[in-house]
Amino acid sequence: MGALPLWDGDNLKLKYIGYLAIGCFAAATICLTVVVWRLPSVQHLADPEANLTIQVKDWKGNSHPLVVGPQNRYWTRADDIPPEMKWSVVVAEDANFYQHEGIDLKAMKSALKYDLEKRRFARGASTITQQVAKNLFLTREKTLTRKLEEIILAKRMEHELSKGRILELYLGVVELGPMVYGIGHASKYYFDKRASDLTPRECAFLAAMLPGPQVVYNPYKHLSRVLKRSDMILG
Repeated sequence: MGALPLWDGDNLKLKYIGYLAIGCFAAATICLTVVVWRLPSVQHLADPEANLTIQVKDWKGNSHPLVVGPQNRYWTRADDIPPEMKWSVVVAEDANFYQHEGIDLKAMKSALKYDLEKRRFARGASTITQQVAKNLFLTREKTLTRKLEEIILAKRMEHELSKGRILELYLGVVELGPMVYGIGHASKYYFDKRASDLTPRECAFLAAMLPGPQVVYNPYKHLSRVLKRSDMILG
């Protein structure tokens, strides 16, 4: 006995679902195109002499200009950054930094599962490259659009820049205290020395404050917590 023909109502439902799917796909494609089109180029960042002025916030929420590049008196070039500083931030922030191409899919899947359970953006799973993209070009609002922009820029950076250059930019702009941005400034602020003279213990201490020097790993409020994490990084 052959299959019964679909009623006209069923046909209309199938057509409606098909049209809806096509419409959603078209809308998503348009949104993605707009996002990609409006994002800035990252090619100029490959030049170690490049300078970029961005806006950063102090701990009261006020915005201030910050020069990212050699024109900043605290800027520390890649060759002057101790290897222990580079490895400390990799251990603390992005263990797969030298293996991934801008995004860590495994970490993102884990973060997405956690966010769905908590029903909020609790974890971002941002790689060091994604953090550079966010710090240089994007806002800190937690939205899907901004996350998509962050991912696209991170992929572009991995294509245009070396890992060493990405680390140089990250360590030049990362927040490490009240209006203290970059390890050059942090070295002077906490230890009264140049970044090139940091000891392994001091490198681990600075890395231990990431990613929350304002609250979670604020050394003024939670020094024991920072020291405990620096021991883990040093180990």
